[in-house]
Amino acid sequence: MHLIPEARWAAVKLFAMDVDGILTDGTVHISSDGTETKQFSILDGMGLVRLGKHGIATAWISGRPSGASTVRATELKIPHLVQGRTDKLDALQELAAELDIHPDHIVYMGDDDIDAAAIRWAGIGVTVPDAMPAALAAADYLTARPAGRGAVREVCEHILRAQGHTFAH
Repeated sequence: MHLIPEARWAAVKLFAMDVDGILTDGTVHISSDGTETKQFSILDGMGLVRLGKHGIATAWISGRPSGASTVRATELKIPHLVQGRTDKLDALQELAAELDIHPDHIVYMGDDDIDAAAIRWAGIGVTVPDAMPAALAAADYLTARPAGRGAVREVCEHILRAQGHTFAH
């Protein structure tokens, strides 16, 4: 890991990320009736909303479909929700082509083996402290905050600060 120059954060046009283990702590609660619940951080949600207000595209790319993820993405107005795709690099490259965004202008954040190629491909690859070794090895930046507890917000603030935005209401 190394210090990311401000100019690279300032060039970001798309922040794409995994869901489980990035926006959540990686825990999925499944009740005996089959219903699923996940816990999302309000801090992360606020960061993603602020990115949207400043014209930064956001995307969630998850290997597993989840109603809880769909509901939260809808609440936060995440414009690109891709679920059930385990080839994260392929999904990210398709999205980049659709949006006509060069990899240098993309941040991808993931925590597992299936995220490593996308982390490496993006202009800025990010992971969290408890990520799997392949994700840690691929990342340019390691968050100080843990997954599901403000790690996404930390990245949002790097992007917004580098682009000259303040955090006052």
